[in-house]
Amino acid sequence: MRGPGSGNAKAQRSKDEKALYEALATLKNGAEAARFLKDLATPAELEAFGERWRIARMLDEGGHSYREIAAVTGASTTTIGRVARFLKEENNEGYRLVLDRI
Repeated sequence: MRGPGSGNAKAQRSKDEKALYEALATLKNGAEAARFLKDLATPAELEAFGERWRIARMLDEGGHSYREIAAVTGASTTTIGRVARFLKEENNEGYRLVLDRI
């Protein structure tokens, strides 16, 4: 059973996420992205984002086993598997979009 206003809370979270995506889309370069993300996220969150991005790049390069990637990045094989799934199987294709652009 849902509590009072839970539907409203979910709708608000969706609006907040959309507003965040729009805010990110206004950033013009890496320096602006760094300024915004350092205000928005904790150092641990930024570290996790950076780790996932490094994993995505290594997976995209090919030739690296999960164990090799884990040894280099310190990430768990579970995290590496999740990044691999999003890189290759999920419909978002966010990693692929950015990898192809750079």
